[in-house]
Amino acid sequence: MYALLLVNGNALLKDPDTHWHIAVGKWILDHNTFPRFDTYSFTKAGEPWISTAWLAQVLYAGSFEIGGWPGPIILAATCIAGTFAFFAFILGRRIRSPYAIMIALAVLAVSASHFLARPHVVALPLMLAWVNGLVNASERREPPSLWLLPLMALWANLHGGFVFGLALIVPLAFDAWWHAEVSQRRSLTLRWVVFGACAFVACFATPYGWGSILAARKILALGELLNLISEWSAADFSQFSIFEGAILALIACSLYFGLKLSPPRILLVLGLFHMALSHVRNADIFAFLVPLVVLTPVASQFGLKADRTGKMILPTVPAAMLVASLGASTWVFAANHRFSPPLVHSPAAAVDVLKLKGAKRVLNDYPFGGYLISRQIPVFIDSRAELYGEQFVMAYFRALQLRDVNQFLGLLKDYEIDAALLMPATPAAGLLDHLDGWQRVYSDETAVVHIRNPENAGKW
Repeated sequence: MYALLLVNGNALLKDPDTHWHIAVGKWILDHNTFPRFDTYSFTKAGEPWISTAWLAQVLYAGSFEIGGWPGPIILAATCIAGTFAFFAFILGRRIRSPYAIMIALAVLAVSASHFLARPHVVALPLMLAWVNGLVNASERREPPSLWLLPLMALWANLHGGFVFGLALIVPLAFDAWWHAEVSQRRSLTLRWVVFGACAFVACFATPYGWGSILAARKILALGELLNLISEWSAADFSQFSIFEGAILALIACSLYFGLKLSPPRILLVLGLFHMALSHVRNADIFAFLVPLVVLTPVASQFGLKADRTGKMILPTVPAAMLVASLGASTWVFAANHRFSPPLVHSPAAAVDVLKLKGAKRVLNDYPFGGYLISRQIPVFIDSRAELYGEQFVMAYFRALQLRDVNQFLGLLKDYEIDAALLMPATPAAGLLDHLDGWQRVYSDETAVVHIRNPENAGKW
């Protein structure tokens, strides 16, 4: 997994958000503090904004400072490969290795499109460890170990998805209650409640305390806007996809083999399925967690057993040799291979023109926001939708798509726009070619730059 991800490292950089995540991490390292107000846009400058993924951003920024673009790639590849190693280990303790490998490969196929150098992959191992700990505790009819609480605190500093980890306590506590003896249910419920309260408090161990939970809630409250952001859009089955194939395979296997689950586990699987259908970014969560939820019932119902029993002994010397070999191979490959984000999200030449022209208030296309932040140019908008809000972003999209030309013209006036950096296919770019007072000064297959004519500066 690690080798494949490294060889195809540029694919991990295909998301434009990587740029601004690294920029925020650099700012934290340079200022030795944490952002609490927006400093990257001119439309929302000074408004409250916090980074719930600050620790992951610092890790990406540090790796970038050390190794350039290979640094974030190696960090992301290590976290993803480590997650799959842990996942296969969990499966291999209950079922035979061939089955474990088949399941891991299926999960790989479903989640591969989400492998990006972004904070969520750094948090993947923690999510897996957290859920595995909760599931094991539920199956033992015991409260989860308090050793899971530091994992939750760390997760809360790495990515806003920790809120999902908190929510999972409820269904798994219900599962433990369901299978417990009647005489033990009251005591077991109280101990799970205490653990849940402790986990909730552990989430406050961030620079923002309660604010981290509120920030995650703001994202989910963006309403109609979520349908316009690709990773937050609903699953689309109009064309066949790997995710659809996985769902159909699960249904077929359940019908053929007659899989039986307890009501709490059924509700949990359905809940994960609903999340994956509601937002495509949750497909990898569904792929990783459903096998953990059904693993014990399946192994018990069909009499599956692991290849070996007893305590596994780690072969220290071979493991050390493997790590050393991977490290040397990584260094050689990174030194002789050029890694860089795709040009479609990194309009370097166009931004050079903006800097040369001294543009201050740039109307940018949505995918260019992260790159502009990395070049220290204040943006009109970027992917921090929780900062800009549903109303602002929806109006922005309507304006650039020219659904209301007057709205676009008003946007240029109200925000005193002096330059525009748009994709060639954006309808507003074509309008600017015919708009008095605007001149196209640069264009390529990635971006188009328009500048207000100097003689019209300041006139609206």
